[in-house]
Amino acid sequence: MVMKSKNQLNEPAVAYGVAESTDVFRLVQLVRNGIAYNVFTQLIHKIPFSLQEWSLYLHLSERTMQRYQKESKKFDVSHSERIMQITMLYNYGVAVFGSKENFDSWLNSKSIALSSKPKDLLDTSFGIELVNNELSKIEHGVFA
Repeated sequence: MVMKSKNQLNEPAVAYGVAESTDVFRLVQLVRNGIAYNVFTQLIHKIPFSLQEWSLYLHLSERTMQRYQKESKKFDVSHSERIMQITMLYNYGVAVFGSKENFDSWLNSKSIALSSKPKDLLDTSFGIELVNNELSKIEHGVFA
């Protein structure tokens, strides 16, 4: 029997727990190790973005994404980090809006404060931060 250290993450823990974790050290370790494509699939299952949208957010071609899937490859650090940022943002948005449907509707509607659809900003860290900040304002009742 192989023992795992407390810092080593197994695949199910990654897929179901870390995306909602506040344990930054676990997130750092996950990102450094890279997210396997099958774990990516589990993480994004509840997020209504197409493969084309994910390829835009990750700055990877759809063909490369398909190759990752076929070869069961892991994403590199920068892609793994973006996957986790978007997944955590999505979980936060659902909590703020109270339902997946309400948050999905907001993501796809033009925001006056953001000057675009929120989901169109998820291709950069700065855009993710803008959306996150807007969610925080909504959560605290600040609409101006």
